[in-house]
Amino acid sequence: MKIILTGGAGFIGSGFIRLLLQNTSFEIINLDKLTYAGNLDNLASVAGDPCYHFVKGDICDATLVGSLLEEYRPDAIVHFAAESHVDRSILSPLPVFETNLRGTFTLLEAARNQGIGRFVHVSTDEVYGSIDAPHEADEGYPLQASSPYSASKAGSDLLALAYFKTYKLPVLVTRASNNYGPYQFPEKLIPLMISNALEDKPLPVYGDGMQIRDWLYVDDHCRGILSVLERGRDGEVYNIGGNRSLPNKTVVDKILELTGKPHSLIRYVTDRPGHDRRYALSSAKIQRETAWSPQMDFETGLAATIQWYRSNSDWVERVKSGEYQKYYEANYATRE
Repeated sequence: MKIILTGGAGFIGSGFIRLLLQNTSFEIINLDKLTYAGNLDNLASVAGDPCYHFVKGDICDATLVGSLLEEYRPDAIVHFAAESHVDRSILSPLPVFETNLRGTFTLLEAARNQGIGRFVHVSTDEVYGSIDAPHEADEGYPLQASSPYSASKAGSDLLALAYFKTYKLPVLVTRASNNYGPYQFPEKLIPLMISNALEDKPLPVYGDGMQIRDWLYVDDHCRGILSVLERGRDGEVYNIGGNRSLPNKTVVDKILELTGKPHSLIRYVTDRPGHDRRYALSSAKIQRETAWSPQMDFETGLAATIQWYRSNSDWVERVKSGEYQKYYEANYATRE
């Protein structure tokens, strides 16, 4: 199989590429714009693999996307590329709509014109919005996006599914819960808290810290996407959850315990606007239809993730330079 993969230099996309190259004979063409969260260091271990090709470019560039599909004639597209951070979408909403909606449209149109055999659109549980306990969102749960980011993803999900219904493009949509693991850019909760704890810096926790998230180890997520690519049904949505829901405060406490740092490092800051209180996914469908299930328990995965950040301080320093510092200051300086 030959795959064009978008956003493959990011956290989850690079994990998916490493998984494919380790476990399949797929040929992979990675199209990535290399924005702040795209990092070719994530793929250094496979850069010389003859089955891997990198193309720097923008998914909104219809000419480039069309030429790539014409040149490589892939069997499938796996679409990771997105502006994927809620806080950034609140500070500056335009990029999420440009990339997540216009970019997805550009890819869908090119795939339709080329007759691509399978299009996997990678999305998020945030499209379901906040869910009251004890309920869980299955794939038919109403979309109730709360942020510019989640609204853009909900829109791109619906657009992808419309291309299946209208044009019979073989689209599949995956929606995953909160990912964590090695190589994650330190703006999301777990890598930010690990990075700050290891540097004895304050750990900014939104509101009361009791927002609940379901945690999914990145390798489990990548295996789930592969199972959908290989065994999913066209036109269907598949939730991919980790089956481990915890309040953010509990996660931060565990990080401090595992790093041996004092809980006095916690700083409660003003909550972000529209912050969803609870996410909860049912993964029954993907487990039933593809036999996938999460393998990494949270405590083991968190300890392994902390060890990775301890052992890769050079990587952390490189990705936290320059633009990241500007974002951190803009997002957290006024929340104290």
